[in-house]
This record gives sequence, C-alpha cells and structure tokens, in this order.
Amino acid sequence: MNTTAIAATPPRLTHYLPGLVLAVLIGLLAMLLGHYAPLIGAPVIGIVLGIIVRNLLSPGEHYSPGIAFTGKYVLQWSIIALGFGLSLSQVAHTGLQSLAVTMVTMSMAFLSAWALGRWLGVHDKLKVLIGVGTAICGGSAIAAITPIIRPDDHDTAFAISTIFLFNVVAVLLFPLLGHLMHMSDAGFGLWAGTAINDTSSVVAAGFSYSKAAGDYATIVKLTRATLIIPVSLILAFTVAAREKRKLKQSGDIGNFSLARIFPWFILWFLVASAARTAGLIPVAIQPAIHVGAELLIVVALTAIGLSANLRKMASTGIRPILLGLGVWISVAVSSLLVQLAMGQL
Repeated sequence: MNTTAIAATPPRLTHYLPGLVLAVLIGLLAMLLGHYAPLIGAPVIGIVLGIIVRNLLSPGEHYSPGIAFTGKYVLQWSIIALGFGLSLSQVAHTGLQSLAVTMVTMSMAFLSAWALGRWLGVHDKLKVLIGVGTAICGGSAIAAITPIIRPDDHDTAFAISTIFLFNVVAVLLFPLLGHLMHMSDAGFGLWAGTAINDTSSVVAAGFSYSKAAGDYATIVKLTRATLIIPVSLILAFTVAAREKRKLKQSGDIGNFSLARIFPWFILWFLVASAARTAGLIPVAIQPAIHVGAELLIVVALTAIGLSANLRKMASTGIRPILLGLGVWISVAVSSLLVQLAMGQL
C-alpha cells in the first residue's frame, strides 16, 4: 500500500462539513440578531456567540478542521466580496477633502500603537491588529490583515472586542462632545469619520448629530476603508521580507516563495473593486452582493470566535484594552487638532 499517496490525498468535503455548518448556523443567528441590534452589528455578535459556544459547549475535535477552514478561506472570500460593493473612484473623489486628516490620524494610530504597545509589553501581532483596526475600519480591517500576519485566533477575537468597546463609547460620547464644542456639521462628520472605527458606529454617531454630519461622516469613512488596500500590501511584503530573512539566517533560503506568502485575495479584491468602479456590476444585484459579503464575513468571524480560547485571552490581561484606549484617544485628539489647524471645525 502506498502510504505516501494516501497522506497526500486532500481531505474530503465531509472532513470540513461539521465545523463549516456550525459556523454558518451561528452566523445566520448573528445576522438575525444584528438586524435587531444594528449598533452592535452582526460581526461582533457572531464572534461573541462563537466564543460562548467554544468555551461553554466545547465542540468536539471533528468540528476543528471545518472551523479552521472557515476562519481562513471564507474570511478571504468575504474580503473579495466586499470589493464588489466599493467604488474606489467615487469614494476617492468625494472624500478628497478628508484625506489630509485621515493620513494624520492613521499615522498617529500606528505610531501610538507601536510606542504604547511596546511600553505596555503587548506583543507585535496584537499591536498591529489593534493599530490597524483603530486606524482604518475596525473589524473589517482586522479581518483583512488576519490572513496576512496570521495571529492566534484569540488575539483576533481580543482585538475585535477591544475595537467594539470603544465604538460603543464613541457613539454615546462623540455627539455630546461635538455639541459642547459647537462643531459644524462638516467638522463633526470629519471627526466621526476619521476617529470612529466601524462604519455602523460612524453612521450612528454622525446621524445622531445631524443628517448633513451623517452624510459627510459616511463619505469620510468610506475613504478610510479604501486605505486597507495599501496597508495590507505593505504588511504582506513586510511579512515576506521577514520570512525570507529568517530562512536566509537558517540556511534554508531555497524554501522561500513570495507566491506562497503573497495574499492573492487582495489582488482579487482589487479586481472586484475595479469591476464595481467600471460599472460592470449591475445595480440590481449590488444589494444581494452586499448581503452575501456581510454573511461571509460574519460566518468567518464566527469561526474565529469558535477557535478562541478565553483562558488565553484572560491571561493577556488588561494591557491590550489600555493599548486600544490609548490609540483611540490619540486618533480622536489628532483629528481635532488637524481640523483646528486647517480651520475646518
């Protein structure tokens, strides 16, 4: 019997089916609950439900392959699907005025995540997750870079939970502070769009201030979202260079392959966005694509929750939360200071 051939045989679909079905069922429940709790959002509900099921019901080992498959590959498919709903040219055109503030707040997010994370002793991958999530677009940005830097699932869950915590605080606090500072609609919209993470929270805070502020904040937020593309590519090449350096030091450089490391799903995301920008996606099917993309990302994040270990998360302590707080404050303050300097408040 050729044992090598048997070992090389790829697993059948039935090998992945139990974990995949479990993630889909919980994800559908999260979508339903997210409809009634839009402030929280289905992605956060999905990852929380996944954590609860993983740590209270302890699904058997036969669920593990499907959960791992869903957390990796369905996550990549969800990012590609999001590209079909993102018109890069429209967002870049309408959000051009916010670009200066966005670049400053992004720089502050990465700088403060690096400096404060180093001071707090938070390890590199969790620093990157929290920094990117705060700088760009919360859970979506974290989901986009997860396949690139390959963190532990409990780190991903911790980062998303931390980002969500400050989203809730921002939705409640920002409109009050905006009125106290007598900010204009455009000024508040720019502040909310650059300093609040997830789109749903930006919309909630913006429209609670005024309709004009909500419209402007949404445009600014979409502009921020497009920046996940260059950030992901920079991270991808950084990871590739680091792996190449390690292999060179160990004398095993022959095993290095950029094609193996490169996140091809980002290339397909760009293709999808280009198709949307060029008008190749019929308007009639765009809502269905949007719902499908949301379902995929909720299912994928649910699978990450199903892989998360609460004991490991608890052992991390309060330091990542303090890191998230520090990065969030630096972004919010820098956005206000840049607007003040530019006379846009």
